[in-house]
Amino acid sequence: MRNFDTTLYFITDSTGFSEEEFLRRTEEALKGGATILQLREKNKTTREYIALAQKVHTLTKKYNVPLIIDDRVDVALAMGAEGVHLGQRDMPISTARKILGNDFIIGATTKTVSQALEAYELGADYLGVGAIYPTTTKVKTVLTSTETLDAICKAVPIPVNAIGGLNKDNVQILEGIDIAGFCVVSAIMKAHDPKGEAEILLKLAKELTN
Repeated sequence: MRNFDTTLYFITDSTGFSEEEFLRRTEEALKGGATILQLREKNKTTREYIALAQKVHTLTKKYNVPLIIDDRVDVALAMGAEGVHLGQRDMPISTARKILGNDFIIGATTKTVSQALEAYELGADYLGVGAIYPTTTKVKTVLTSTETLDAICKAVPIPVNAIGGLNKDNVQILEGIDIAGFCVVSAIMKAHDPKGEAEILLKLAKELTN
């Protein structure tokens, strides 16, 4: 398996942006210190998803940051990403591992201790747990308590990241929980200064994980 760092896990959202502006903001986030990047596209065709992923991959390789493709094992494999992130309705982790091999990073979304243990046993390399807060993205969310997040962190030996509506003003809720980092979407994507926001969030993430 490849080495990776989920301290500041940036998830993209291209909604409302031209491709040029989307790529600019994505690169600004990388300049600001995003340690891993997930490309999330719910509405693109397979061909469009691959084309955009290739452009984003050019940026992530420039900053030596792994590119994770949301949901789509075929897209991740086709364009040579470093990993894929799978939700509860996506391809089973064990099946994805057979297709992708041991060098691919496979992340999983979990909301309960039992889901987390199952994902770990099936071969997930890290977990995203949430939503901690309601989100503004077009993803259906079920809220997860910080108590459940803490229990998941204690239950599995792989990195666990909090996700869902997190920003610089509310991440303190994660203090004292043994997370590997946290995930952000809108906090960077919609920021006036994505690079500056990423720098602030990375500093907060390091404080929470030390």
